[in-house]
Amino acid sequence: MDNLIGLKVGGVPEHFNLPWRLAIEEGAFSNIGLKLHWSDMGGGTGQMIRGLETGSLDVAILLTEGITKAVLQGLDVKIIQVYVTTPLHWGIHVPFHSVIQTMDDLKGQTFAISREGSGSHLMSYVKADQEGWETDNLKFNVVGDIYGGLWALEHNEAQAFLWEKYTTFPYTEQEKCRYIDEVVTPWPCFVIAVRTEVYEKYFNELKAMCTIVNKKAISVKNDEDTVEVMSWRYNLRSDQVEKWLSETDWNYKGIEYPLAFEQTIQYLLKLNLISQEESEDWRTKLF
Repeated sequence: MDNLIGLKVGGVPEHFNLPWRLAIEEGAFSNIGLKLHWSDMGGGTGQMIRGLETGSLDVAILLTEGITKAVLQGLDVKIIQVYVTTPLHWGIHVPFHSVIQTMDDLKGQTFAISREGSGSHLMSYVKADQEGWETDNLKFNVVGDIYGGLWALEHNEAQAFLWEKYTTFPYTEQEKCRYIDEVVTPWPCFVIAVRTEVYEKYFNELKAMCTIVNKKAISVKNDEDTVEVMSWRYNLRSDQVEKWLSETDWNYKGIEYPLAFEQTIQYLLKLNLISQEESEDWRTKLF
């Protein structure tokens, strides 16, 4: 067992990553010569981008829009596979006791975001664009993670916070925030990214790793115990898990989705989050 290749893997501590957690716990990767060290990344995509940049992570499961922007702006990382093929449902949350009721009430207000370049950051631009707002005027407060976002809402350091709506549902029940709307990503939501050095050195092992995760995702999707396991592990209500499972699919067959990235890049360009020059030759940069 000492000759296993050790890789540092990071992902959000959310229900999307149950296939990874189960496969690691079951020792599934030792069969292909890998030993994965998992780290929960409560700060989301922005935190994982920093981890890939510094080398504290080798592999990350992170949001399509965030990693696409980072790679096109120079991050030395390759995307090896789309992980979740369905969109992410971002809940738009406001302080529980505020008078805010609709998106119109949020125009000109401050959005809490986990980090620059995170999903909570980029999807605020997407929603603002859908609302017809001038996106150059958006105001942000960097808060680190979901707990920072809830704190910012409670203390009026921000008036809105975007986060995956099923993850935040328990906090809405506890009256720590209030859900008013949502924005759905116009692309598959999660991808698996690898530092280029690791990607080139262990490409075959990494592809085999993805195959194991994809197969585990099939069993998670179909297993009758999944609702109970997810409810317990992630502090979610069973009815919420059932609803989430019905609208979520992983990349069971490891299919490539180049058009998804094209769509993501078009949106990033439209919102002036990347330059035309940065978007050139994007396939070579991303894959």
